[in-house]
Amino acid sequence: MGFSFKRFWLINLGIIIMSAGLYYFLIPADLAVGGVTGLAMVINKLVPVIPIGILMLIANVILFIIAFLVIGKDFGGYTIYSSILLSSVIYLFEITTPLEKPLIDDIMINLIYGIIIQGIGMAIIFYQNASTGGTDIVAKIINRFTHIEIGKSLLMADFLIIILAIFTFGPRLALYALLGIGINALVIDKVIAGFNTKMKVVIISEKSDEINDYIINEIKRGTTLYYADGGYTKTKKTIVSTVVNKRQYIKIKKFAQVTDPKIFINVSFVQEVLGEGFWNGTC
Repeated sequence: MGFSFKRFWLINLGIIIMSAGLYYFLIPADLAVGGVTGLAMVINKLVPVIPIGILMLIANVILFIIAFLVIGKDFGGYTIYSSILLSSVIYLFEITTPLEKPLIDDIMINLIYGIIIQGIGMAIIFYQNASTGGTDIVAKIINRFTHIEIGKSLLMADFLIIILAIFTFGPRLALYALLGIGINALVIDKVIAGFNTKMKVVIISEKSDEINDYIINEIKRGTTLYYADGGYTKTKKTIVSTVVNKRQYIKIKKFAQVTDPKIFINVSFVQEVLGEGFWNGTC
């Protein structure tokens, strides 16, 4: 994907959102919901003198080389940056807003809010072809070679952490954590599906040439033209078909309605688009 300010900004936003879900909800409730974070919580429980943020940083180094070799330097570089920033933000939270107990004394509320907030942050990061290291790297490798959705891949990678949590925090918390990684997988896949959603627009108009030129030259999207006969009018019709995002569709709709007040537009949502002009990555 390469570097862009938008990508960099979105990765940072995802890290901050994820850190908030972890630190303010999951960590104080001892919910080791997989990943290096869950592993760090297990170790921290056994060796409290070592901060969770430092444990996360150390554990991530083990998988960085794999990320570079298997997935590539772009993913590996952003993964290093993201993991360092995640550890740093959590460590900053530990210094500025130390917590001796959960904000809310209800494990289910901590689990649900923590997982949803964390999952949204992780989805943003994954969608930018990056990760926060640890089992996220394992999940990305599974996703790359099997094309299993990234959330489900993460569920597979995190299952071992839950087994360790059973012996550290007991079966009750571990079962909550198991529920957590299941919800996490669902949230990540749903959020990414939302990012990937595009709109297939089919336009029937007497001004199809003008509309087609606008889509190609102004919106910078390709089109497909179909030639058909009107079932009611028995006249020749030119149908313009294209796939765009929501903002592009709004522009096309406004232009088309001004150009031809009698226009007919049919819109449907598509979950995945591959090919020229669209990202061919997997998530």
